Amino acid sequence: MNSVFSFARLGALLIKEFIQMRRDRITFAMMLGVPLIQLVLFGYAINNDPKSLPAALVATSNDPYTRAIVAALQTTGYYRFDHVAQSAAEAEFLISRGDVAFVVTIPADFARRVESGNNPQILIEADATDPAVASGAISTLGTVASQALLRAQGTQEAAAEAAKGQLDVVVHRRYNPEGISQYNIVPGLLGVILQMTMVMMTSIALTRETERGTMENLLAMPSSPLEIMMGKVLP
Repeated sequence: MNSVFSFARLGALLIKEFIQMRRDRITFAMMLGVPLIQLVLFGYAINNDPKSLPAALVATSNDPYTRAIVAALQTTGYYRFDHVAQSAAEAEFLISRGDVAFVVTIPADFARRVESGNNPQILIEADATDPAVASGAISTLGTVASQALLRAQGTQEAAAEAAKGQLDVVVHRRYNPEGISQYNIVPGLLGVILQMTMVMMTSIALTRETERGTMENLLAMPSSPLEIMMGKVLP
């Protein structure tokens, strides 16, 4: 056996592989199709900054400040107020059922607290099961609401300066309120590990059957290839 590397032998092997790929159309299609599918999924389908997220509004007052804040939140593109809840219980039902991702609550005395400079508050409840979805929308709420409040005060410059920075945005994350990263990573990681382990162990089991010469016995049994594969995967 000649141990010296030979480009001629390498070229012959490459030609052989190209001929085999040309004959095996399924493998060739997978070589081209799988990377294209992954490119589309990871490049376009996966979006870490989604917009037009369904939200519910709980606001018993229709004062100018409330209207200005709601309009500003819609302008950001993150919030789409599809529901106007009449009570906190209705909003709780909507977010529990998954109809909305956020519930924005503006209290009834919001206008009075703004005009008196008594630290007005806005409550936002986020589903937060997907932290990437919730973080962008939550991070913009405080700044956008404060700017909208100042614009709504208009010519009242003294009141605007007094209220600047006084708007308090209270955030309640329904899932993982402590922000523990393991709660978000481990569930998805379990699926990835199980998927990789199942593929690896199934390939090892089939290779072992072939090496021991028992694959022919399996194929000779009155079982379909799908049943044989499922029998290898499920344990």
